[in-house]
Amino acid sequence: MIHPHITDALKIPDLVRLTDETILLRFESMKVYSALAAVGHLLERGTVRPGQTLVDSSSGIYAYALALACHRYGMRCHIVASTTVDATTLAQLEILGATVEQVRPSQNLKLDQELRVRRVREILAERPDCHWMRQYHDEVHYLGYHEVADRIAAAFPSAGLTVVGGVGSGASTGGLVERLRAADPSVRLVGVQPFGSVTFGSQDHHDPEAIIAGIGSSIVFDNVRHHLYDTVHWLDFTHAMSGAVALLREHAVFAGLSTGAGYLAATYEARRHPDRTHLVIGADTGNRYVERVFARHAEALDPTALKPAEIRAPEEMTMPWSRMSWRRASCPDRRKGRAA
Repeated sequence: MIHPHITDALKIPDLVRLTDETILLRFESMKVYSALAAVGHLLERGTVRPGQTLVDSSSGIYAYALALACHRYGMRCHIVASTTVDATTLAQLEILGATVEQVRPSQNLKLDQELRVRRVREILAERPDCHWMRQYHDEVHYLGYHEVADRIAAAFPSAGLTVVGGVGSGASTGGLVERLRAADPSVRLVGVQPFGSVTFGSQDHHDPEAIIAGIGSSIVFDNVRHHLYDTVHWLDFTHAMSGAVALLREHAVFAGLSTGAGYLAATYEARRHPDRTHLVIGADTGNRYVERVFARHAEALDPTALKPAEIRAPEEMTMPWSRMSWRRASCPDRRKGRAA
């Protein structure tokens, strides 16, 4: 097949068998699906017009995805970037035609996210013709994952399926599982979170090395539909790094830190539920984590010796790894810290 644009090739994930019970859904850059579908839908509805500037904040892979979607559809792109965005990503964004500004360095992810949201608001006030994509809150970002879910359903027509992935904005895991459960309500969802994220109640725990900005948040995300999740894992940086290094060492898969965290969680879930197929979402490659993660591979822990603390409520949470049966409960009342 000859693709009309690079995004059509990049968006398609590969299914890679890791063990009898564990499959990797490997993306080059997962949010390309989301950004393409969202921009295409907004253009079709007339919400935005060709050539208009689309703006959003990002910690990395959404910025790249939005820049690609804008390139595909002839839109302008402005990114308010996190301090965690690496030089390689920044260079690609600029060459793709996006204008990029990074907020000043912050001591923690909470301040980093607040600064980014504040700057987006300032841009909208200065340039009202811009359209804010609101990846954290606009449900249009769920649309792109429906196609992925249909591919998964076709590949696993009768398996007891458990999806394992970083929660982040909620759109990827939520979009996949909502679509899958429309045909099979027994599909389970395991969400992965870093410590320090308000989304599932770990905001009082501080991980000094936390750089997994894409799977947690210090502000409330409306796109997270808590009632979709059966189980939640919270992991610190060292455990996520150990999962990423183990994935490369054992399966030759070079993937990002959130994939490493998901792999570690899925390995544990597969030991508890060997009768189910565990599908790990691999959101991106490991390229932007070379210096901060893979260069430190000698520090990685033996994953076979690791296991989480089993807790019954977020108040019982303990570092470095906790697991809780969420049981598709509704959203906790954590409106403090909301950002529009």
